[in-house]
Amino acid sequence: MKAQTKQSSIFCIRLKEARKRAELSQFQLGVLAGIDEFTASARMNQYERGVHEPHFGTVIRMAHALKVPVSFLFEPNNRLAELILLAGQLESKELTQLIAELRRAQD
Repeated sequence: MKAQTKQSSIFCIRLKEARKRAELSQFQLGVLAGIDEFTASARMNQYERGVHEPHFGTVIRMAHALKVPVSFLFEPNNRLAELILLAGQLESKELTQLIAELRRAQD
């Protein structure tokens, strides 16, 4: 088995974390992401262990099913990952306000 890159191991960790937060089994997430039900559980297990890497389209469908931004799944910094999750739950107007507040805080 090939050695995992740091980025792929981050993806594995974030994927499992998001799946558990969503209270979904590997099978359920796989099916929601459009993976055939006969292989859904095994494929999700392989993605979480870093044995295989999903195509980006599959990543997008998984993020949608998990209700998380795609960028969350790849963010190595825990604080930024949390911020991404929180920001991803905001409406457009609220997100614009948050961005403005963060810019003011930098001045």
